[in-house]
Amino acid sequence: MKKLLTITFGLLWLVAAAISAVAQPKADMIIYNGKIATMEKAGEFKQAIAVKNGLILATGSSSFILQQYKGTATKIIDAGGKTVIPGLNDSHMHAIREGLNYNMELRWDGVKTLKRAMEMLKEQAARTPPGAWVKVVGGWNEFQFDEKRQPTIDEINAAVPDKPVFITYLYGKAFVNKKGIEVLGYDKKTNYPGSLVELDKEGVPTGLLYAKQTPMAIYKTLALTGTLTPEERINSSEHFYREINSFGITSVIDAAGGSQNYDADYQASLALAKAGKLTVRTAYYLFAQQKGKELADYEKWVGQTYPNKNDHLLMPNGYAMEGAGENLIASGADFENFLEPRIELGPEMEGDLEPVIRLLVKKRWPFRLHATYGESIDRMLNIFEKVNKDTPFNGLRWFFDHAETITDAELLRVKALGGGVAVQFRMYYQGELYKKMYGQPQTQLPPIKKMLAMGIPVGMGTDAPRISTFNPWMALHWLLTGETIGGMQFWPKEQVLDKYTALKLYTTGSAWFSGEQNKKGKLVKGMYADMAIISDDYFTQTPEKVKQINALMTIVNGRIVFARGKYASECPPIADVTPSWSPVKFYGGYQQ
Repeated sequence: MKKLLTITFGLLWLVAAAISAVAQPKADMIIYNGKIATMEKAGEFKQAIAVKNGLILATGSSSFILQQYKGTATKIIDAGGKTVIPGLNDSHMHAIREGLNYNMELRWDGVKTLKRAMEMLKEQAARTPPGAWVKVVGGWNEFQFDEKRQPTIDEINAAVPDKPVFITYLYGKAFVNKKGIEVLGYDKKTNYPGSLVELDKEGVPTGLLYAKQTPMAIYKTLALTGTLTPEERINSSEHFYREINSFGITSVIDAAGGSQNYDADYQASLALAKAGKLTVRTAYYLFAQQKGKELADYEKWVGQTYPNKNDHLLMPNGYAMEGAGENLIASGADFENFLEPRIELGPEMEGDLEPVIRLLVKKRWPFRLHATYGESIDRMLNIFEKVNKDTPFNGLRWFFDHAETITDAELLRVKALGGGVAVQFRMYYQGELYKKMYGQPQTQLPPIKKMLAMGIPVGMGTDAPRISTFNPWMALHWLLTGETIGGMQFWPKEQVLDKYTALKLYTTGSAWFSGEQNKKGKLVKGMYADMAIISDDYFTQTPEKVKQINALMTIVNGRIVFARGKYASECPPIADVTPSWSPVKFYGGYQQ
């Protein structure tokens, strides 16, 4: 009798298991035979992950996931033992603006020698048609080159004598060749307040532009170097998003920027979103463009749009207006040019900032504010605290961008108001300049570990592409080493981050800054199915080799948006780069 009962219960268990397997929803996609970093906690890895309707269905062993969730229509992907991470989220990138310009730009990101950079410049000039400019806009500095120096204006003139050339160097300098000066019509009378157009002994522009109190000369000149057609802007945006997908980026929080007008300059990315072709979840902020008219801009925009308005055809939070910033007022821009001493914000700053903050808090608009120096942050916090007394922030999401020299006392004030700090690896490119101006820092800048210990939300970004590269693995190398791109030890070694914490800043950390920390950044049930199969195991590679990682496959909302190598056949098609002479067509973006 006992044996009969045992057999009966055994059969009932098998029947129940079979019914359960049938009843389980079948996955749209399964990735198995992988090292799935859930990021739920340090050291937690699974073998397989199942996805359905853009969300994570389950994680577990390969055998369990395949048995429970494989259906006749399920797409099965063998990770081949590779590491799978949550999609990377850049909390401060100028992606929308770069999309409008990417196809016009020659990128020196990742180029190892000045010799090769100059060869690329000359090659591109040969294929650039008359009337078009050859442009290098950010993403490099001299310390990445073996030669450890910048090009001279004479070398640029010799390499390209017959086409106009414009090259920016960080935020503080630009090169314009003789042909470019001729096309622009610059002479000894050319003047941009707060900037310097260098002249030779005869009063002729040398081709060097310098930012002093402002970078006006650099960016007003850039605006004169041509634009793409509306159709080319859409193509350029699509290719830029594909480029950042190739590193495993699945989300960006766009910080807007100068000359990025709402809503005219958002039309290319909006067109991709409405067509379901935008392959990076994009939360964007609105940046007032007209000095003295900032409040009027925000009063107009709060009636025109609203936070979390999603315009993506195919996925939630795919293309959504998020709030106000990065600059809210022109008088509050503490320009971070480490070629020059820190500028002092004018006495009008507080009077300009207060009504804008009052409006945003009243209308419950999240906001972000550019602030490099602790001296500026102190004054801005005075306004926030004043407004909070009669119009409480009460959980409204707000944060500072950059905050390299924020003080301990200011961090306490940020925490008391419920704010966060979006940090970037600008010191990776400017560390040597900072050291020359202010001396070797004795602590981490910005003080990331201190922020985390205090429970302040911190997200990682690049501030790409006009100062630094958009390659997130370079930024992770900075977090893990505290070094500059040239190898100088900028942070004390004992203050670098561990690998789990560094990656967390790029996943759930950044998700807080668009209010999505409970929706993405982890590979656990119910979260967005945004992930990447990466080329090398981030968790076991040396920091130096982390710089070389890229994505073999990137998945957004459960859909493959990029693939290469053995997965190349899975990569969605993309239109050819336009115009036909575009540097992107011949070199791509980041130079591996």
